[in-house]
Amino acid sequence: MKPSSRLPQRVVLYPKDIENITGRRGRTARRLLKKIRDALGKSKNEFVTIQEFCYFTGIEEELVRDFLNA
Repeated sequence: MKPSSRLPQRVVLYPKDIENITGRRGRTARRLLKKIRDALGKSKNEFVTIQEFCYFTGIEEELVRDFLNA
């Protein structure tokens, strides 16, 4: 079997992704992630998924995935 040259799609978002998607600065992106974690009852060590981010912000999941794959 030939190894796939495509990487699997990511499931989680990082502050840098949020900076690029929203155009906000790093600190604001980290604050937004914290706000999402707090609203979902997650600890600071737990990841925020693309689906959770989209639900919280109202941005369509397809737009975010397209942006991350570009």
